[in-house]
Amino acid sequence: MNHQSVDIPVNDIKPLVDVPDYSLYYFIGLSAIAIAVAVSAVLFVRKRFGNRKRDERRELYAQLASIDFSNPKQAAYRISQIGHRFARDNERTEKAYQNLFERLEPYKYAPEVKPIDEETLGYYRLYLEIVDA
Repeated sequence: MNHQSVDIPVNDIKPLVDVPDYSLYYFIGLSAIAIAVAVSAVLFVRKRFGNRKRDERRELYAQLASIDFSNPKQAAYRISQIGHRFARDNERTEKAYQNLFERLEPYKYAPEVKPIDEETLGYYRLYLEIVDA
């Protein structure tokens, strides 16, 4: 066998080509889109369910304002129960609630109660004005 080295020129192989790498830009773009979607979702949920608290407050205020005084004992309990939720708003409502609560105590714990007097009703009306949803 005769092995001769043959010098054949290789014309098929081309030099390396620079391929632009856009993966970082794709990652940044997808991250920005994901953040925008997340922020939009948070704002949507906040708007959707944030009003619920206000609506609940209006509903409680309506219940507080429409208490029936024909049964003074039940009315005193109801005012104390609903009024307590508004007492946490600020210091002024808390003081007004404590004052009203003290005036309602005789109506809650006595076996037989008289109708709620005008002075206590005045404190009740004042509390309604302070809370005013």
